[in-house]
Amino acid sequence: MIEVETLSVRFGGIKPIDQLTAALTAPVSGLIGPNGAGKTTLLNVLSGFVRPVEGSVRLDGRPLLPLSPLQRVKAGLRRSFQTEQVVEDLTARDNLFAIADHVTAPGERSRTTDRALDFVGLRSVAHRLGARLNLFERRLVELGKCLIGTPRLILLDEPAAGLTDEEGARLRDLVLRIPSEFSAQVIVIDHDVDLIRAMCSETLVLDYGRRLALGPTETVLADPDVRRAYLGEL
Repeated sequence: MIEVETLSVRFGGIKPIDQLTAALTAPVSGLIGPNGAGKTTLLNVLSGFVRPVEGSVRLDGRPLLPLSPLQRVKAGLRRSFQTEQVVEDLTARDNLFAIADHVTAPGERSRTTDRALDFVGLRSVAHRLGARLNLFERRLVELGKCLIGTPRLILLDEPAAGLTDEEGARLRDLVLRIPSEFSAQVIVIDHDVDLIRAMCSETLVLDYGRRLALGPTETVLADPDVRRAYLGEL
C-alpha cells in the first residue's frame, strides 16, 4: 500500500502537487488527470527524483522520502518511463540482467532475469540487441526490468503508448498477473481510459496537483467533476 499525506511540490511559483493526501491499496491502481495535473511529478516524488517541500509518503508503512533513489530500488520500487530506457547495444536479456546486478545477490541474478524474460514472453528474442527490438518488444523489456528481484511497488508511466489494440491487450493481461505472481502493487498512468478501466480496480484523479477523486474506477470515471476535468464533458 502506498500512502501520501499532505504532499506538496513547488517549482518556483508553481505547485504541481498541492497538499495531496491519498492511499492507494488496490493490486493495480490507476493515476489519471488532464495534462499538467501532476501525475508524472507524483511518480518522480515516489521515485526520488523530485523532493517535496512538505508531506510524507509511506510504502507498506515504511517512510519512503528519506531513502535515495537507489535505496528505493533496493526496497522494491520499480518504474518504467514514457520513453522506454532500452540500452541498444545490449541484448534484451542483458538489459534485464543489468538491473539484477544492482538489486539481487550474485547467485540469484540469472534466475530472476530468466523468470522476468519468461513472464513477459521475450525468451525467443532474449539474445537480440535492443536496437533490433520493435516497439512492443521494447515495452516488454521495460516491464521485465520492473520485475527483477523482489518488486513491491511498480510505477508504469503510459506503458501502452503507441501500441496496437492487440499489443495493448497483451500488456494489460501481463500487468493484471503481476500482483498474484510477484506480490507487487502496480500504479498505472495512461491517457487511455478504456485501458485504465480494464486494468485498474481503483483510480486516483489529479487536477492542478490536487486530488479530484479516488475510489473504484467505474465510480470515479462516472463522476461529473472527473468527466468535466478529464474527459472534457460539460
